[in-house]
Amino acid sequence: MYQTRQVQAVWPNGKYREYRLYCFAEATAAAAFRDHFEGVMFDPKRDRENGNVRGIWRRTGEYGRILDLGPLTVPEILRD
Repeated sequence: MYQTRQVQAVWPNGKYREYRLYCFAEATAAAAFRDHFEGVMFDPKRDRENGNVRGIWRRTGEYGRILDLGPLTVPEILRD
């Protein structure tokens, strides 16, 4: 079983996106989900501003659109 949460991710260049987080009680279930969808591990205590429940997710590195995610893909007509 899992719960979903919303979080706003912000990159150093100012780009931002809303993410839906899938939260699992068991690490093995989270790992299986992450492997299937090529997800990113999110630790609310580490990744949210000061562990604040309503804090944003300060991402590092370069922003890039996600067009393929595991078995899911954005149709060609919607890519540009």
